Amino acid sequence: MNNRISELEKHFLKIKLNSETIDVFVPRTAILDAVKKSLYIFKGTLLDVGCGQMPYRELILKENNLVEKYIGLDLASSSVHNTDIADLHWDAHTIPLENESVDSAMATEVLEHSFNPTDTLKEICRVLKPNGTFFFTVPFIWPLHETPYDAYRYTPFSLRMHLEKAGFNNIKIESLGGWHASFAQMMGIWVKESNLSGWKKKIALKISKFFIPYLIKNDLRDNNFGQHCMITGLYGTATKNK
Repeated sequence: MNNRISELEKHFLKIKLNSETIDVFVPRTAILDAVKKSLYIFKGTLLDVGCGQMPYRELILKENNLVEKYIGLDLASSSVHNTDIADLHWDAHTIPLENESVDSAMATEVLEHSFNPTDTLKEICRVLKPNGTFFFTVPFIWPLHETPYDAYRYTPFSLRMHLEKAGFNNIKIESLGGWHASFAQMMGIWVKESNLSGWKKKIALKISKFFIPYLIKNDLRDNNFGQHCMITGLYGTATKNK
């Protein structure tokens, strides 16, 4: 358990910018910040949909004493990560819980893998109690991953539409990063995933490690999502209709 927590801190909770994390540093830093800003919405029984390694579980339970029970839900198997640690498994269609059985829910970097997002959101809504809250994050700038189960990149407008169709209201959607963060994120992905090798990669890494913190520090987000707005990804909250 201590090794697992140490790995989660290294890759999610206390992530540092280095050659190993340069591609994920920008999005994971932004998602962690979004989780911290939204801690207050969680209460009672919290369902983590597509929980993976449940990287935010210890943070949420430590910082929010209103959360009485944390349930991790994931697929029975995954080609990317170990799903054995999940408390419950599902078939990506039906959550094995009764109607109105949880007080809050979250799904971080999950909805892009649903080919029927409205149906997935309806299922999350089904298990939420009336006025239950839902926290979500989705990527916008990110390479194809977990192929062929990579379905969508959402704009704030399409995401809102799916949430409303599923029965959510009081929807609040914000950007995880603007133009500067988008450039920083692409820089990190390029260094990690491109065919650079040897001295070229070392120079690119050195330059990126200098510019990425500067770009993040000076990033401006347009949460009005106006013309020519750029986003790295989105996060937000929504409430189940009564």
